[in-house]
Formats: sequence, C-alpha cells, structure tokens
Amino acid sequence: MADKTKYSFLYNNSLSIAFLLLAVITIIAQIFTGLCQYNDFLNEYSQDSVGILHYLTSGHFIEATFENWESEFFQMALFVWFTVFLRQKGSSESKALHGKEEVVREPQKHPDAPWAVRKGGIILSLYKHSLTFSLWLLFIISFVLHLYGSNKDFNQTQILEGKSTETMYVYLSNSRFWFESFQNWQSEFLSIFAIIFLSIYLREEGSPQSKPVDAPHSETGE
Repeated sequence: MADKTKYSFLYNNSLSIAFLLLAVITIIAQIFTGLCQYNDFLNEYSQDSVGILHYLTSGHFIEATFENWESEFFQMALFVWFTVFLRQKGSSESKALHGKEEVVREPQKHPDAPWAVRKGGIILSLYKHSLTFSLWLLFIISFVLHLYGSNKDFNQTQILEGKSTETMYVYLSNSRFWFESFQNWQSEFLSIFAIIFLSIYLREEGSPQSKPVDAPHSETGE
C-alpha cells in the first residue's frame, strides 16, 4: 500500500533546503572574503577600494564563481550521461551489470505522470534526456561566464601594469584560462571516482548513495 502519511514542507524538501542554504551561506562568505582580497589587490596598485556592488561586477568575482560552477555542472553532466551505458561492478552508483532496470522502462501515460509524458511525441523524446540537456546547458553558460570573468580580470591587471589587453576570442587560447578550468575539472573527476569506487567496499547506513550494510561487495546498484 502507498504511504499516505503527510509530512511538512520542510521535511519533504529538507535535503534540497539544506544544500541551498549551504550554497547561500558560502557564496556570501565568498563575496566578503573575495572583496577583501580584491581591495588588497587594488591597493597594491594604488587604486581606491570598492564596495560590494562594484565587486559583484568585477572579473575577480565572476571568474572565481563560474570557474567552480563550470566544473560542477561538467562533472554532473558527464556522470549522468556515462551511467546510462557504463558500469562499475559492486558500486552503488552503477546500474546492474545485466538485465533491465526500472529506469529504462518505457514511460506510461497515467494521471500522475509528468506533463511531457502525457503529451508524448517530440516533447517526450526531449524530456527523456532533459536532465542531461539541462546540466550541459548550465555547464556551457558557466563556461562562457568563466571565460568572460577571467578575461576581464586578466585585462584589468594588464591595464594596471601598462600591458596590452586581449579580446575574449584571443584569451580563449591563454594558458591561464585553461589552467583555471583544468585545476577544477581534475578534482571533480577524482571526487566522482572516489564515490563510485569507495561505495563498492564502504557503507553509510540509511543513505541511498550506499548499498545495504550487509550487501556483498560484488553486488552492483540497487
């Protein structure tokens, strides 16, 4: 029988709320600490300090923020996509090695199904891959904003030092930009590898990211 128990909004959404609050708290902390660092940078060049609103439009803030967002969305998009056709024996993050699972069954139209499923056709075809599409879109947006912010921050330093600036197109081949990206990408890929591999042998009771405590190491997925 379906569980008819009604829970509060906070209980039903506590996981999302917790991480959203952590994101808000840490970005506020980033703004204030980044502002101090940015004003120290300006003072080194005998420039006036700036306020928060000015800092939020600076290359320093935009680059630092979207450099990280870019890597997060990149690894999530790849992870969601790769788990469609790649496997890891014994990992709770992988589908079973053999047989069909619930996630690959054909969607059925019913009253509680999402609108796209009930609509069918091309809408349903797009909806089937909407999670991956959305993550790739967020990655592309973050990548472009990272490029814009990094280029703006680079050009500001160049101007203060009396050197020539670069357009975004030219800056795309600058090793500084790609170093900023790769130093984040590698850490994200390593963290995904860690959860995939460690979930083979380690457990966390009560977490859906873990297999049951008594499950054999060779058991894969659900």
